[in-house]
Amino acid sequence: MLLVMKVLGIETSCDETAAAVVEDGSRLLSNVVASSMDLHAQYGGVVPEIAARSHIEAILPVIHQALDDASCTWDDIDAIAVTYGAGLGGSLLIGVLTARTLAIAHNKPLYAVNHVMGHVYANFLTATSLPGFTMPAGAPEFPMLAIIVSGGHSQLALFRGHFDYDLLGRTQDDAIGEAFDKVAKIIGLPYPGGPNVSKAALSGDPQAFPLPKAKVGKYDFSFSGLKTAVLRLAQAEIGEDYNFPSTKLPERLNDAQKNDIAASFQRVAIETIVDKARLAFDEFAPRSVVIAGGVAANQELRRQLTEALPLPIEFPDLKLCTDNGAMIATLGCFHVLTGQPVADPYALDIAPNLSM
Repeated sequence: MLLVMKVLGIETSCDETAAAVVEDGSRLLSNVVASSMDLHAQYGGVVPEIAARSHIEAILPVIHQALDDASCTWDDIDAIAVTYGAGLGGSLLIGVLTARTLAIAHNKPLYAVNHVMGHVYANFLTATSLPGFTMPAGAPEFPMLAIIVSGGHSQLALFRGHFDYDLLGRTQDDAIGEAFDKVAKIIGLPYPGGPNVSKAALSGDPQAFPLPKAKVGKYDFSFSGLKTAVLRLAQAEIGEDYNFPSTKLPERLNDAQKNDIAASFQRVAIETIVDKARLAFDEFAPRSVVIAGGVAANQELRRQLTEALPLPIEFPDLKLCTDNGAMIATLGCFHVLTGQPVADPYALDIAPNLSM
């Protein structure tokens, strides 16, 4: 085992071009993110072709900045970790091809990292000298219950150790982040939907409307019915039936209605996650609980989890919830430390539909 190990992580699964350097799987030395979100906002969602072009422009400057911020040269880097799935094919391709080229050029071992698991491993970062970060006091302990909530994923996983886990449940349709985005569009809130629904909810009554929770497998999730219930609710609120086009709803809803719908939807969506998490906690008695993914930044989720679980949760810094290179570099460190297979830099391919 190396006494000090530095891994460069590269993340390009969606619309963030990100790179970071992490030391020994726990210390964050740099974290650089270039987002193309503003380019996608006018379309109400991520446009894959625009995201891929943005990655091409940003990736080398972002990597160089990550090395500079960490005061590292290539001689200091022990390995490269890159997201190879899941994500948008064109976006993943830019990151993987860049990582492959750098691994060959600088003679560094290359590790192929699962994006979803990377979100979980953001919780293992416990130290940094970078300004503006709040880090947990210690790393999670095993067995560990991971609550994974993002735009593309809603999962519960029980980790017995590194790379030793059971997937307890997953969404059967929409992920929770996707549902937030769709509800935002229904009531006329701008992209990205998650933060804007949460902002509107602050001015609304979370008990205003009794929205349904899906009945699915013990640890599985479903949000498509909730999304449809919001659509029917919005139509009813303006006195129209199901034939009224959803695109015309925002102009007919007033701010109070939008806020109440946002608050009621958020309450039920978060309760759906928290109810299953509490069920898993009671059954498996984990020593730690972590949340991972973009929706982990949601303050209502953090509040409900804190109230529902008897175990204190050290939540990741908000900047480490959305896509970032730090989580990829951290997971890359544990690939090295646990002897996971090295990827072939001449052959590594992307896996857009990769799952845990």
